[in-house]
Amino acid sequence: MRVAFSKMHGLGNDFVVLDAREEALPAMTSAVARALADRREGIGCDQLIVLEPSVSADFRMRIFNHDGGEVEACGNASRAVALLHGSPARVETSGGTIGVEPSEDGASVDMGTPRFDWDAIPLAYPLDTASMPVGWDGLETPGAVNVGNPHVIFFVEDADAVALEEIGPTIEHDPLFPQRVNVNVATIVDRTHIRLRVWERGVGLTRACGTGACATAVHAMRRGLVEREARVTLPGGDLRIEWNEDNRIRMTGPATESYRGTFEWDHFA
Repeated sequence: MRVAFSKMHGLGNDFVVLDAREEALPAMTSAVARALADRREGIGCDQLIVLEPSVSADFRMRIFNHDGGEVEACGNASRAVALLHGSPARVETSGGTIGVEPSEDGASVDMGTPRFDWDAIPLAYPLDTASMPVGWDGLETPGAVNVGNPHVIFFVEDADAVALEEIGPTIEHDPLFPQRVNVNVATIVDRTHIRLRVWERGVGLTRACGTGACATAVHAMRRGLVEREARVTLPGGDLRIEWNEDNRIRMTGPATESYRGTFEWDHFA
């Protein structure tokens, strides 16, 4: 079976998008997703995105990380999907329904409401998610936010100086996080600007993470460190994050289609 795909990215966080909204595909499995995401023997991507029909929204978006694990949300992929769809839409995800709206140079996404309760992150046991009394190799007292998927956030003097490629896997797999966790290290530049690096669960170091930008900005806003609208600078570029009075998060930033192609499904099944 020959299958069409679109290769897209948001600030260098790249995706293979399969559109099964009108014509069904064989069942996606972790093994197939992992094979397609492989950068040497597959197409290569951080996340594989599958678009499907939905009974509760305009369509459904499923998200598979580079390691084949299915996850709840991906902010950068949401902008890419908005660009591909070409008009405003409500999109069902495992983390909840989001709203997407394409623009001239990308998209704006209503990412929903943040969750702060310890069991919504989830954590293995109750902790104050605004300032958790835990630490790993000098990274201490983080916050935790669920924005469709779980994030832990550390504010540091210099985010670039943290050996995130070394400590990230340890924190991701710590028993405190029963569903693993995305690890964010951030530096507050001023009241409207944050610098951020992210170790993404199931992916590793990434040039950009939309949900990480949302979680980090909201945690900084919750702590009173930045205004309710801020620019988040990641290695791949900038995102604009707003935490509105209705408690909903809006993320705005670029998205790009790189190319389109086809592959033989049986080669990866």
